[in-house]
Amino acid sequence: MSEGDGRVQAPFGTRDVTIDGIEELGPYRVFSCTDAAGPVPSAGQFYMLTGAERWGGGADERPYLPRAVSVLAAGDDQLSFVIEVVGPGTERLAELVDGDRLRLLGPLGNGFSSPGTGIRPILCGGGIGVAPLAMMGQQLLAEGREVTSLLGFRDAEHAVGAEFIAGSQVATDDGSVGHGGFVTELLLAELERDPSAVVYSCGPPEMLDAVRAISVASGVPAQLALEAPMACGYGACYGCVVKVADGSFRRTCVDGPVVVAEELAVDWLAAERSQ
Repeated sequence: MSEGDGRVQAPFGTRDVTIDGIEELGPYRVFSCTDAAGPVPSAGQFYMLTGAERWGGGADERPYLPRAVSVLAAGDDQLSFVIEVVGPGTERLAELVDGDRLRLLGPLGNGFSSPGTGIRPILCGGGIGVAPLAMMGQQLLAEGREVTSLLGFRDAEHAVGAEFIAGSQVATDDGSVGHGGFVTELLLAELERDPSAVVYSCGPPEMLDAVRAISVASGVPAQLALEAPMACGYGACYGCVVKVADGSFRRTCVDGPVVVAEELAVDWLAAERSQ
């Protein structure tokens, strides 16, 4: 889980940008901004985001830590992020409107590595984890690669997130859209059809653990973009450590978030929840 050779380095310090586009898609809120001072990130990298004003407050004046958010799309000085409200920080971000100022730090962490020649890329994602996979899919398509995309969601309401990656096979937990069951069932079927592949995955920890197990058992390489709560984003707080195969711990923000599946400890998920 060492640093990738292609890590895009962030400029020093935070910077304020103006939100210049908002889109609602079911439970998701996509906002865009112009970031002329920052480099183009790699797919899988993330930013630490806060609102430039009124960040922290409420009746008890609770301060909100920045939120780690993957990039949905980037290019021509434009960045796009997708938010789903799951707590006070994402709720505040979702309240931002056109013209509001967004404070960001990034791009941070290691992104995905491109597949070798002749190896089929499979995108396997769940929920809000579709964001870095959408960006990776666009990069692969620009390279002339054929991409298989498998996306899993809780229900039909959340399955609208499949629109971020055109042509995706969809699974829903409740069977309301597409395959009734887990997205990893679609992944197993794809690997049985053609195991000459590399898997790119992002989503809930339970899904990532299942992808890790499938990768190790099948010998098919997988790159996992871990989703972890982060307080700083640059390795100072050690609040996002994950257990690796030799029993030691690594920081998701600087040694990840993208990791090779076989490098994770078998019990990494249990170790994460015990912290």
